Amino acid sequence: MTALPPHRVPGDRLTSATLRLAARHEHRFSLDTVHHLLLDSHRRLAAGATIPDHLPLLAERLTGERLDALARTEGPVRSAVPHVLFVCGRNTGRSQLAAALLRHHSGERVLASSAGTDPGAAVSAEVARSLAEVGVEVRHAYPKPLTDEVIGAADVVVTMGCGDACPILPGRRYLNWPLPDPDGAPPRVVRAIRNVVDARVRELLAVLVPTTPAGTG
Repeated sequence: MTALPPHRVPGDRLTSATLRLAARHEHRFSLDTVHHLLLDSHRRLAAGATIPDHLPLLAERLTGERLDALARTEGPVRSAVPHVLFVCGRNTGRSQLAAALLRHHSGERVLASSAGTDPGAAVSAEVARSLAEVGVEVRHAYPKPLTDEVIGAADVVVTMGCGDACPILPGRRYLNWPLPDPDGAPPRVVRAIRNVVDARVRELLAVLVPTTPAGTG
């Protein structure tokens, strides 16, 4: 693989990240494509970052998700695993709740992700606590910007209070779950929102991956 000139990315950590991601996708995307997406991811995340030292790591993770989404849409055969994207404004509460609960209930049967039209700095502490109460871990989750790659890879887009800021693309199934924002709400309110989201996620999962009755198939 061609080495990336050091001056092309801001810092050794991003240079290393570019090369790691390019190696992972070397038969799919060029070094320039990976480089461009990494810089764009870093720029988007920097706007709301409160801990700059974590930016290179988060930018690498976000770029990896964007490259995986591109690979999903540009591959010869689209994956049979349905992809659900949850979108809200800050990606700190509702959409994080929904994505975490869908991953928890679906295992590997459904791919769940979330994003925000104006992402905040961190997942709501109230939301994290309410999920921990039901055995769902979101320690590594972080608010992510809404990108074209992730929207393009989604089979179902669930909007949750982002209004007109949520883009509409042809060929996608859209659902709207109008729910109050749990960020900063009292614990009992956050739990109530969590329970409503959990019920809707279970209903959606039953539609996306119907259970085959015993003795059939």
